[in-house]
Amino acid sequence: MNMKKWITAALACSALALAGCGGQSKDASAPAEPGKTYRVAMNAEFAPFESRDSAGKIEGFDIDLMNAMAKAGNFKVEYKHQPWESLFPALKNGDADLVMSGVTITDERKQSIDFTDPYFEITQVVLVPQGKKVASSEDLKKLNKVGVVTGYTGDFSVSKLLGNDNPKIARFETVPLVIKELENGGLDAVVSDSAVIANYVKNNPTKGMDFLTLPDFTIENYGIAARKGDEATVKMLNDALRKVRESGEYDKIHAKYFAEEDKKTAEGKNASEAKK
Repeated sequence: MNMKKWITAALACSALALAGCGGQSKDASAPAEPGKTYRVAMNAEFAPFESRDSAGKIEGFDIDLMNAMAKAGNFKVEYKHQPWESLFPALKNGDADLVMSGVTITDERKQSIDFTDPYFEITQVVLVPQGKKVASSEDLKKLNKVGVVTGYTGDFSVSKLLGNDNPKIARFETVPLVIKELENGGLDAVVSDSAVIANYVKNNPTKGMDFLTLPDFTIENYGIAARKGDEATVKMLNDALRKVRESGEYDKIHAKYFAEEDKKTAEGKNASEAKK
């Protein structure tokens, strides 16, 4: 390109800078694009929120909720299963637009990613063989091996109680793996999210397991994660979530996966354990 043509092109680019010439980033506060397909990354090892059926298709509460939100918000979604530790890097480098995988909203995570309004409330619980009593953090400290999933909130909670490098903490890649180790007798307890553990106990009555709620563990909330500064997408998702709640669709989806009688059973069991 000769100098005259280069100057002409440069002037044109400057004049059209607001239109995105030169690869400038889109205004984060601009409205989200209607009909856009959002790539949703998740680790489908977290039933009943996300898991894979016999054909490898991802299913669960998060899927049904996001599909309902997409319909209400006039956008499209596609899902991708990948390892938990790769979810947030994928979001940050642009390989995914959203992460929806039972992600707990924390102040630490808010420093690098943005969250929607909460869409599910949980707490950490302790899964133990029937007959084993764990009524407080002091009881948890007395156990020989406590299993957690690396990077999950249960990992953070147990690390806070016992110390991050405590040899009593055994870390695993997924919930199914850590529970299998407990079943095999390699662990004394597992700490993980209440809804996931309750789902396991409900669907595996012959395994001889109970879950207990400790007063040391606080209420937490799941949120959908978006790239830091992507205000438009967060607003769109919040609007869609609000519509799904107001229409009653959220309650229908919740009832499909979390029956009220299961909640009452868990509450009654925890109350009786507290009296012991």
